[in-house]
Amino acid sequence: MRIAFYGSSLLSAYWNGAATYYRGILRALSEKGYEITFYEPDVYDRQKNRDIEPPEWCQVVVYEGTIEALKKVAGEARRADIVVKASGVGFEDDLLLDEVLRAARPGALKIFWDVDAPATLAELRAAPDHPLRRALQAIDIVLTYGGGEPVVNAYREMGAHDCVPIYNALDPHTHHPVSAQARFEGDLGFLGNRLPDREARVEAFFLEPAARTPSQRFLLGGSGWGDKPMSYNITYLGHVGTADHNAFNVSPKAVLNISRSSMAEIGFSPATRVFEAAGAGACLITDYWEGISLFLQPDAEILVARDGQDVAAIMADLTPERASRIGKAALERVLREHTYAHRAIDADRVFRSSARRQIEAAE
Repeated sequence: MRIAFYGSSLLSAYWNGAATYYRGILRALSEKGYEITFYEPDVYDRQKNRDIEPPEWCQVVVYEGTIEALKKVAGEARRADIVVKASGVGFEDDLLLDEVLRAARPGALKIFWDVDAPATLAELRAAPDHPLRRALQAIDIVLTYGGGEPVVNAYREMGAHDCVPIYNALDPHTHHPVSAQARFEGDLGFLGNRLPDREARVEAFFLEPAARTPSQRFLLGGSGWGDKPMSYNITYLGHVGTADHNAFNVSPKAVLNISRSSMAEIGFSPATRVFEAAGAGACLITDYWEGISLFLQPDAEILVARDGQDVAAIMADLTPERASRIGKAALERVLREHTYAHRAIDADRVFRSSARRQIEAAE
C-alpha cells in the first residue's frame, strides 16, 4: 500500500523533536512493504540543518513554504491508499489538512497522526470551531504517539471515529551502544530544546539540582539555552546533532528525561529520548509521569524522580556499577518489547482493520 505522509520534517531534527519518531516508524513500515512518500515544507531553516539525506526506504518531497507549493503537494494525496496529515507541520497546518482531505481519493484511509496530543487537545477544547475538530468526521482514525486512555477518550469525545496510540520506540539502526567520548563525560546529562512548557521543569529537575551539587558535572544539550542563567558546573553544548546522541547518552554516568508539562500531566507519553537513551544502554532518570511501568521497570530499568530533590538524591547515591546495570537492563527490555518493528506491527494492524471496516461499511 502507498502512504502519503505530510509531516514537519523527516530529514532534519532541528527544532523538530518528532523527526526520530517519523524515521523509526516509517522505516519499519517500509520493511513491511509499504511504499512511503514524505512531504515536508522548507521552513525554520530545517533544510539548512539536515542530519540525514533522503533515505532509500522513503521518497522525500521538500516543498517551498508557499500556499501554491502546499496545494500542489497536497494534490498528490490522490495517488495514495493511506493519507496521513501529522500535527505540527509548521506551515499552514489547517489549510494543509483541508487540502489533503479534499484530494484524498474515495476509499483511501485518512489519518490524522498527532505527535503532541496534549497540546492539540488543549487547542481543540479552547476553540469549538477549530478546523481539526470540524475535520474529525472526515478522518477515519486518529493516531497518537502517546497519551494512553486519557487521550483516546478525549479524542472520541471530540468526535473522532477512533483513536489509537502508536508509542515512541527504539530504532536500533540509529540508536545503539557506542564508546564514550570525553567531550560528553560527566555525571548527569540532559538533552532537550528550550520550550515554554518545558522550561520550568528543566529549572526544577536539572538546573536547581546542579546548583545544589557543585561537586558534580552536568551537561546540557539543546537549542535556545544560551542566555539561561546556570551554575558553573553545567557545560552548555548547544544543539547536539542526532549523530552524536548515542555518545551523549552513554558518556555521562546518567542521563535525564524531562517531560513537557502537558505530557507529564496527561501521562502515558514516553518521549523518544526515553527509548533512545535505553537503546544506547544509558542509565536513565526520568521525571515522574503515570504509566512509566508499562515501558520500563522503575529502579531496575529506569530511575524515577518526582522533583529536583529526588534527582539530587539519586545522583548522590548512584554508583557507576549500578548505573551500568540499569542501562544494560533497559537496553534488553527495549530490544525485546519496544522497537519500531514492534510499533509497525501495531500500525499495520490498525491500517488493515480500518480498511476492512471501510469496505464493510460500503457494502
